[in-house]
Amino acid sequence: MKRVLITGITGKSGAVFAGLLGEEGGALGYTLRVLVRTQAQRDWAASLLPHTEIVLGDLDNQHDLDRMTKDVDILFHIAGIQRSWPLVEAAVANQVRRMVLVHTTGIYSKYKAAGEEYRQTEAKIDALARQKGISLTYLRPTMIYGTLDDRNMIQFIKMVDRLNPMPMVNHGRYTLQPVNCQDLGKAYWQVLTALDKTGGKSYILSGHDSLLLCELFEEIARCLGVNRKFCSIPFPLAYAGAWGVYGLTLGKLDFREKVQRLCEDRSFSYEDAARDFGYTPMPFVEGLRIEVEEYLREKRK
Repeated sequence: MKRVLITGITGKSGAVFAGLLGEEGGALGYTLRVLVRTQAQRDWAASLLPHTEIVLGDLDNQHDLDRMTKDVDILFHIAGIQRSWPLVEAAVANQVRRMVLVHTTGIYSKYKAAGEEYRQTEAKIDALARQKGISLTYLRPTMIYGTLDDRNMIQFIKMVDRLNPMPMVNHGRYTLQPVNCQDLGKAYWQVLTALDKTGGKSYILSGHDSLLLCELFEEIARCLGVNRKFCSIPFPLAYAGAWGVYGLTLGKLDFREKVQRLCEDRSFSYEDAARDFGYTPMPFVEGLRIEVEEYLREKRK
């Protein structure tokens, strides 16, 4: 029976994936090994996945990388592109020949400072895969939302709730296609059940709806039940302000790239994922309402 190593199982989308594995994983015909960092995470994973090998380890530790990738047939890496290269190297050394890597659409950004680093990472992985005959699948989520610690949508929700008028850069006329963590967890499950179809391919995992940033803010205001006026700030002024904050805080607060990316279209088709493994993300309004309701409940406590 083939063994699958899964990283990132305790993250937002990983936890959804874990729930599906706990309910349906026995029918897959795989032995599962999941990586966690703490004893508390181990206890949580054991409660969901009682028949799974749960390994305590750190993706920044070379010894752990070697230990966790031994006797593994398939690597399913959710824990981020920043830790992909050392993990892939260790997996290759241990004869792993099938890998699914969850990376990011940030690799396509013309602004993102890490974009070039991402591209270099994937170039190295691709070269190694060709050399060693590895079957690779890349999954590229767009902006992830769906929980109060998503670091994305929750910031927009708080801003719309607290600011009136609500500032937008260049009238907010730039597209976004946020994806809910529930949809990502389901997509990981779908890919694991369709490994034969997805080898050698890359898939964008975007949300159901492409909308302008100004439309997103307006929808948040409706979900919050507040009336908001919106004001536009020219990009040069907003970017200069981000530089000012960066300088005044001695680099501790850096919003420069965030301001740049607010002026970049980030809408991507998920057609290939829908065709190959049935990816069907929820409507944005549906996911947003759930997160806003959770935010309001926490606010009232």
